[in-house]
Amino acid sequence: MNGTDAPGDEATAALVARRTRCSAEPLTLLCSGALIAPDVVLTAAHCLNVFGTEGPYEVFFGPELLPEPRGRFVRVTQAVRHPDYDPKSHAFDAALLRLATPVSAAPFALPLPGTLPLTAGTAVRAIGFGDTQEAHLPPGRRRQGTLAIEEVSAHAFRAGPSPAMSCVGDSGGPVLVSDGTKEVLAGITVSGDLACRTEALQVRTEALWDTFLQPFLNASPGPSRPALDPGALCQETCAQDADCPSGLTCVSLDGTPGHCLLPSLQEGSYGAACTDDAACGVNGLCARLEPEGEAACRCFTPCEAPPPPEKTDGCASAPGPALLGLLGLRTRRWRGRLRG
Repeated sequence: MNGTDAPGDEATAALVARRTRCSAEPLTLLCSGALIAPDVVLTAAHCLNVFGTEGPYEVFFGPELLPEPRGRFVRVTQAVRHPDYDPKSHAFDAALLRLATPVSAAPFALPLPGTLPLTAGTAVRAIGFGDTQEAHLPPGRRRQGTLAIEEVSAHAFRAGPSPAMSCVGDSGGPVLVSDGTKEVLAGITVSGDLACRTEALQVRTEALWDTFLQPFLNASPGPSRPALDPGALCQETCAQDADCPSGLTCVSLDGTPGHCLLPSLQEGSYGAACTDDAACGVNGLCARLEPEGEAACRCFTPCEAPPPPEKTDGCASAPGPALLGLLGLRTRRWRGRLRG
């Protein structure tokens, strides 16, 4: 609230539910985030509550996510919560996201433990894609505002409006402070009052460095995935996600051999490149395998054809493959919800 656009803060990310279709799919903003390495985003642990650490996520970099995105999306390949995260108190409310590909934006500078004294009255700058509480300024734009620190502990600090305030959707977003020469990432937003008017709670990055940030940044990314073979996915089985082409998940039901699936779709193969469902024929589905690129979207064909419509005296139609949800275990409502 009471913020302004943040055109220069390119390392600020928006966490969104992963898109699986290449047309007519609304975006779901979950939270904000802060780029701390070319392929690593820091966000709040509670931002993963909807889908869990194994859920389908993308991050967005750009000045405007909603209503029409202006920027780029990157798929998340790994999500990890802080081991000491406490949902009730928001202690260590932090999570790290590994990106499928590095981005060109310069990451936020991180302070080392003990190098960034924070005191009451210090001005901080919060950035995020969250709600503004103003009808003419909807969420989904990268905005910034100044807050003032009111209380500091070893692991967190609390700030009040000066005159801006963070709000729903800003969780996980960067909170910056000057160290005398440059801005550094002092913390991330994790909570606040429901009206977004009086207080915001931030987790300190200094408290995350030794046991969480540094080990993750020093770890090697996972092994590269096999090349996509669109015609073999109906015949091939898998034992783990690493067996699947990039962007697909290994899923097994009731002890049956696993198959590589895209979230929200049944077993199937991916054929010709497409731009929308119409390019894939009657009841066709143009599925999104990657956020961007020439081969990002491909026509989806289920391994088992849907049953023909029952003959009636009137009109009937058969459902397309998109209506078959991904396993009862993983079906979730993604649309029209803001969290953070």
